[in-house]
Amino acid sequence: MWFWLALGSAIFAALTSILAKVGVEGVGSNLATAIRTIVVVVMAWGMVFVTNQQSGIRTISQKSWIFLVLSGIATGASWLCYYKALQMGDASKVVPIDKLSVVITLVLAFVFLHEEFTIKSIIGCILIGVGTMLMVL
Repeated sequence: MWFWLALGSAIFAALTSILAKVGVEGVGSNLATAIRTIVVVVMAWGMVFVTNQQSGIRTISQKSWIFLVLSGIATGASWLCYYKALQMGDASKVVPIDKLSVVITLVLAFVFLHEEFTIKSIIGCILIGVGTMLMVL
């Protein structure tokens, strides 16, 4: 099931990029990000209530709160940078560079989460990096 959800995420992320590139025309990138964020907040809280998970908020540990807030800050910073980059550059160049996050995530997972970094992972990171450079140069 995780594979199908991850594939859905990739499809929606692709749609996000194309829709955002059109939507950000003539709109300040920060305002566009704020509008997008409101929609995301409404959808996320809607899912919380539809799945009846709202009572779980009381059981979240302090550690989880800290890391969820930090993750939210990182997401906000990512979206602000992304929308400004989309506004200034071609989606076909901005998106591949943004997807270098895959390589960065793998390295960070190895360093901080002590996840396995195999030869296959190293080759994949190199190929993603080289492929990104080929697309944007």
